[in-house]
Amino acid sequence: MSKSKVLLFIALTVALVAGLVAVAHQLANRPAFISYRVDLRQQQLKLYWKDDRNQRFKSLEGLKKWLHAHGQNLVFAMNAGMFNPNYAPQGLFIQAQKTVMPLDTTTGPGNFYLKPNGVFYLTTEATARICKTEDFRNDGRVAYATQSGPMLVIDGKIHPAFRPGSPNLQIRNGVGILPNNQVLLAMSRTKISFYDFADYFKKAGCRQALYLDGFVSRTYEPAASWPQTDGDFGVIIGVTAPQPPQARPLPAN
Repeated sequence: MSKSKVLLFIALTVALVAGLVAVAHQLANRPAFISYRVDLRQQQLKLYWKDDRNQRFKSLEGLKKWLHAHGQNLVFAMNAGMFNPNYAPQGLFIQAQKTVMPLDTTTGPGNFYLKPNGVFYLTTEATARICKTEDFRNDGRVAYATQSGPMLVIDGKIHPAFRPGSPNLQIRNGVGILPNNQVLLAMSRTKISFYDFADYFKKAGCRQALYLDGFVSRTYEPAASWPQTDGDFGVIIGVTAPQPPQARPLPAN
């Protein structure tokens, strides 16, 4: 092999190694969670299940397209609770102050019934709350609500059933209420235990946090270069913003 070819080979090898080191550094320093904080005083947060034709949105892409056709941009979205085999919400679901599915206070197998489970809800006064299922009361001012389980953080403490070092690892997503009353929505980038996921919300300052779902979870956050739009869900939670007038679709003739 000629000297020039050897030098070229060395240069390419050095460049490749440098590139791999840079990628490894980026991955090592990448946040462990996709997260989004919602200020309800300034942003629009809602729960979605079916459109105005009573068709399930199914995926984050389905919701995104429907919102776009209605003059709204999807800023952030994730699945928002468990569902039965018919993709109906498992447990309480309130949409636009209407109770679509009732509160489930029964017992059973699976994460949903790992008590205490809980309810995440939004009020007509643009405030967010998370409470244990047995503490939920609808005073007529609940605009949106989804029930799920288990609770992750209860009054500032991690759910008593969770254990450090648990081998039960899954992709997980959940919701918490921050001390400034903002809503914290988060999904783990990699598989994680219940304890470590709950600890994330606790360390963020959430006194109440609720698990939403596991391996099926998806998150759409294009601003964080995380544009997942697939999935097949029941309820979806979404943050929206009005489209600029020039970007809004023209009405059909």
